[in-house]
Amino acid sequence: MVSQPSTPPHVTAGDREEEAASGAAGEAAAAEEGGRGTWKHAAFHVATTIATPAAYAPLPFALASLGWPLGVSSLVGATLATWYSSLLIASLWRWNGKKQVTYRHLAQSIFGSWGYWSIAFFQQVASLGNNIAIQIAAGSSLKAIYKYYQKDGTLKLQHFIVFFGAFELLLSQLPDIHSLRWVNAICTFCTIGFAGTTIGVTIYNGKEIDRETVSYSLQGSSSSKVFKAFNALGAIAFSFGDAMLPEIQHTVREPARRNMYKGVSAAYTIILLSYWQLAFCGYWAFGSDVEPYILASLTNPDWTIIMANIFAVIQIAGCFQIYCRPTYAYFEDRMLHDKHASPFPFRDRLIRLILTSIYMVVITLVAAAMPFFGDFVSVCGAVGFTPLDFVFPAIAFLKAGRMPKNLKLRTFIRVFNLAVATWFSVVAVLGCIGAVRFITEDIKTYEFFHDM
Repeated sequence: MVSQPSTPPHVTAGDREEEAASGAAGEAAAAEEGGRGTWKHAAFHVATTIATPAAYAPLPFALASLGWPLGVSSLVGATLATWYSSLLIASLWRWNGKKQVTYRHLAQSIFGSWGYWSIAFFQQVASLGNNIAIQIAAGSSLKAIYKYYQKDGTLKLQHFIVFFGAFELLLSQLPDIHSLRWVNAICTFCTIGFAGTTIGVTIYNGKEIDRETVSYSLQGSSSSKVFKAFNALGAIAFSFGDAMLPEIQHTVREPARRNMYKGVSAAYTIILLSYWQLAFCGYWAFGSDVEPYILASLTNPDWTIIMANIFAVIQIAGCFQIYCRPTYAYFEDRMLHDKHASPFPFRDRLIRLILTSIYMVVITLVAAAMPFFGDFVSVCGAVGFTPLDFVFPAIAFLKAGRMPKNLKLRTFIRVFNLAVATWFSVVAVLGCIGAVRFITEDIKTYEFFHDM
């Protein structure tokens, strides 16, 4: 384990140290380390990984499973907690004098080898689960567009999942996250477009419905209500999931810590202005009958629903790429860039094509076989994103020793971080229980490769 600094600095003191070291030498260091992005690029990446249609879509359903009081408090609490946690992770960029370029290496520098492998496990669960859910969401949106133009068409959901997988395989040949900056810029604008369109259409549909027929009561038996609530907690955790913050920060130029603070805050401004409105409007409009994928609840006008689905597909395409990168990097580190020169000039590209093809086949096969969007969202949020985005940042910050010198403030931060880590550890367990229960129920109800 890497030793802690003898004099734990305050976060702002770390900022001053970073800025002082990033003058004339900062540009050389940035060039050497590969960080070339601005805070705006960081905002695009963060917004693309968090604020996706796959994340927006389950929020009204999650509120319907919790009811107004618990649903609203859970959503607001998750927003503030992940914003805070993201800033904590950004503050640990050079906590021990060395850059932490991946989530796994940050965990290793603080907790040792067990930290590395724990984060590697959670990151893979989050990445795989997220991309399976994304495949299902993209396939559903593409199918909705197709049915609008071909009402009697014979193509099924599985066909569109395969089409989307083939397109992602093409994008997977781009070398790194920074090479996706313009893709993610477009995706960020599509995020805003999707949110604005969906919120508008949801309000329109809500006004068209006889309001006396809309019920906000929790549906089902007592046990069913409990499991739905557990499942909803996992879905909310998924909606704020970002397992890639250190990887994104590595693409940002110096001063990386301050630029990341600005990028995260800009991204969360977008999230704040869209998540809450869609969640509240969706639940208000359809009540307990809202679908797990909000677009499935919308009925008219048709052209606006198609527009929302187009925005969704474009945005999801960029998000998928961010989340497949940890898996690609893990295998490429072991199979590519050998010290000995290869006699075959395209060897690295061929290996990359093989690796990405295997990954895409696995993800696409699972998504096509079990297209249970809401269930994958919940299990991914509970098992993958909750440890990464709520629990780990709080305890890592305490362990790294980046605490303020003021004793009262230090005590408050310690108690607050421990409370956040404890509560969301409970959420992870409850969300996992609810998600597994609904997956087993769906498998009993539907056949594999069911056309949802």
